[in-house]
Amino acid sequence: MSKKSEEKKSTTDIVSSSNSIAMETTIIGDIVTEGNIRIEGKIQGGIRSANKIVIGESAYVSGDIHAQEAEISGRVDGGVNCSGALYLKRNSYINGDIYAAKLIIENGAIFNGKCDMTGGVALKEGSLGHEESGRRKA
Repeated sequence: MSKKSEEKKSTTDIVSSSNSIAMETTIIGDIVTEGNIRIEGKIQGGIRSANKIVIGESAYVSGDIHAQEAEISGRVDGGVNCSGALYLKRNSYINGDIYAAKLIIENGAIFNGKCDMTGGVALKEGSLGHEESGRRKA
């Protein structure tokens, strides 16, 4: 096997990898991954994935989310930035601004913030922590 095909295989393995944070787990700090990630626990920090982030029904995230695609069923207190599709499931609760190229909202989802569908690039690229990200105060 050539070195190039080994490098390509490892990149493919990384992208198709999947990470999972269990319901009983709390993480304080940012999470950065090239692969997919599913959160069922609590995260006090930002999450960045080059692929897909799934926030389960039992999950709570206090921080910004950056991904190509995201599916949210739990609670997020922070901005959500998707360069592709964002799915808000019926049990989702978002308290923050949304930037996404495509937005799908199920009946029952709750969203407090502004929405910008210009391609998911408005949140600061380097930001991961919980920020105000331009939210207006009432």
